[in-house]
Amino acid sequence: MRWWTGAWVLAAVLALAACGSSDGGGRASGSPSGSPSTGPASGTPTPPSPAPSSSAPPPSSTPSASAASPSPSATGCVAGLTRVTVEPGDPVQRRLCVRPGTVISLVLRPRVDDKRWTDVRSSAPVFVVVTGWRVDADGTAHATLRSAGTRGGSARVTAPAKAPDVAGAARVAFTLDVTVTPYPREG
Repeated sequence: MRWWTGAWVLAAVLALAACGSSDGGGRASGSPSGSPSTGPASGTPTPPSPAPSSSAPPPSSTPSASAASPSPSATGCVAGLTRVTVEPGDPVQRRLCVRPGTVISLVLRPRVDDKRWTDVRSSAPVFVVVTGWRVDADGTAHATLRSAGTRGGSARVTAPAKAPDVAGAARVAFTLDVTVTPYPREG
C-alpha cells in the first residue's frame, strides 16, 4: 500500500470517529458494547476524547470503560500500556484491539453477589498470556496480560467467579476478546 493511500484511510477513519463521537459518550468514545463511558452515573454525557490514550484512567466509582478504543480496525488498536476496569453492572463481554507487546492491566472490582473472582485464563497464551494475578482484601482482583511480541492473532480472556462456600466449578463471569494486530510493514 502506498503511503498516500494510508493517509487517505487514516483521514477517513478520523472523520468517521469525529462524527461518531458527537453523541456524547456512546460507542465512539471508548466504551465497548454501547455502555456508558466514564461519565457520571446520572446519565450526563461525557465529552468525547480527541484520541485513544494508552495511559490508565484515574480510578472512579462510575461505570468503567477501556482506556482505549475497542475498535477492531488496525488504526484504533492500543499500544503500550492500557487498563480495563470491570465494575458491577458493566457488560460481561468486551472487545479490545492491541498492538504486539501491549500490556493490559485488568481490574475486576468486587462483585455484588456472593461470588468471588477466582482467576483469569487465556484461550491462546501464545497471543495473550496472563503474567500476574492477585485478589485484594476487599475482593478487587488484578491481572496483568501481555500480548505477543510480534505475532498477530486473537485470544479470549475469561474471568470465572464462584461462591466460596459452594462446591463445584467456577463459572465465567467476564470475557475480554483481545485481538493482537501487528504493525503494517513498509515495502
